[in-house]
Amino acid sequence: MKNKRLIGIISAVGILLLVPFVAMQCSDEVQWSAFDFIIAGALLLTTGFACEWILRTVKTTQNRILLCGFALLLLALIWIELAVGIFGTRWAGS
Repeated sequence: MKNKRLIGIISAVGILLLVPFVAMQCSDEVQWSAFDFIIAGALLLTTGFACEWILRTVKTTQNRILLCGFALLLLALIWIELAVGIFGTRWAGS
């Protein structure tokens, strides 16, 4: 069971990264560099592995949902900041 979830996480990250790659082939509006793919892959893998760790270590279902939801919220906020800069940090994308 453990290996199946890890393989699922890695596969999901690969499939998600195929979306912008295919979009780059079809449109000039999507322009990702290799660095963009590395950062996106690192963010997705880190979040996936964090949720896997939470599922393995936290006992109650309510706490699992809460902590995984927090990890996903953190991923979304970082992703949005990198894309458009909603917080105005130095590493904002806009």
